[in-house]
Amino acid sequence: MIGYHEALARMLEGARLLAVQQVALAAATGRVLGRDVVSGIALPPFDNAAMDGVALASGGQPRVAGSEWEIAARIGAGDMPRDDAASAWEIMTGAPLPARADIVVPVERVEALAVRDAGAPRIRLLAQAEPGANIRRRGEDVPTGCVVLKQGTFVGDAQMLLLAGLGIDRVDVARRPRVAVLATGRELVAQGQPLPPGGIHDATSPYLAAALATAGAEAVRVVRVGDEVADFQAALDTALADGVDLVLSTGAVSKGHYDFIPSALDARGAERRFHGVALRPGKPVFCARLREGPLFVGLPGNPLSTVVGFRFLVEPLLRAWLGMSVEQECRLPLATACSKRVGLHAAFHATLRSDGEGCMRVHVGAEQASFRLLPFSQSSAWITLPAETEYVEAGTLVRVHGYSHLRPPPWTPA
Repeated sequence: MIGYHEALARMLEGARLLAVQQVALAAATGRVLGRDVVSGIALPPFDNAAMDGVALASGGQPRVAGSEWEIAARIGAGDMPRDDAASAWEIMTGAPLPARADIVVPVERVEALAVRDAGAPRIRLLAQAEPGANIRRRGEDVPTGCVVLKQGTFVGDAQMLLLAGLGIDRVDVARRPRVAVLATGRELVAQGQPLPPGGIHDATSPYLAAALATAGAEAVRVVRVGDEVADFQAALDTALADGVDLVLSTGAVSKGHYDFIPSALDARGAERRFHGVALRPGKPVFCARLREGPLFVGLPGNPLSTVVGFRFLVEPLLRAWLGMSVEQECRLPLATACSKRVGLHAAFHATLRSDGEGCMRVHVGAEQASFRLLPFSQSSAWITLPAETEYVEAGTLVRVHGYSHLRPPPWTPA
């Protein structure tokens, strides 16, 4: 058995961005950028009004309350910019600023005057107007030619808004890692099927398929293979024919009679990287490089052991394959004291709660057994404690992780 950090280093050895592919903007949400995005235009693309009102050509001088102005024209969003000798224009939010205009006075600060002899509309300023007021300048938000999003950035809703605003219709993204999931165990039964004596519903492979998608990967094959070595080898051959980067299995990696995966992979000429990690839960985890090239990670069959092995060993690998930097560390204070066994890098599911004064604290769940599904479903985050730690006092800052490397942990009011 090796330490967690040593196991992680062996997992990540040689891992780097797999490939870059171009997708339509609409398909970029939830992807990771494969290259820097450089702005091809400025935002805003032209000087424009920040609100409805009156644009004035002041010559760079403040205009006092009570001054009267004749309105030359009305300018709406989408109109051509005006270049004329007038001094005042009615203008709408987002409309291009006339070439001579240097002030926009909000509509609430002007008074419409009576029209004289069918002449042009006139207004009076209700307050002093300063040059530059209420104008959005070209490039004030984004200059032309600047890097707006870096390679490795996750494309969420906010990033989509920026890309669309820049007129970008194709985006270079990291290729999703292709993963096969092989669930071992003759006791596993599909959802919707009645349970025979000794049977359990397969919880881990549906979880892994969902978690892979959330983590930026693609589950190209998810199958149950029972406990027969021949069936496992056939399923593995099929997965390799699919061109996967990684094969995940659940179960059959411990020391029991039916824990056949390590020896089955030895028979295929796989190169072992480790078998057994000082990780709680999830000690029996197994890793090997297959002769055909892809990496193989055997996760323990207990549900939370599967989850912990995936989150803290597999997800860092996926992150490297997506071209992302190491996950940023986040620490918050513990609400109550916590203890564990020395020598094991431990993960505990928890919730984040903010009290009435805005202080966020981590509340570790009371039930942490690796077979328990309900308490885990009611939590929202992980904390990890290093192997050398035995006892942590309340108020101590501990490392906090979201359930996915691409999703920050949610919090709730106390």
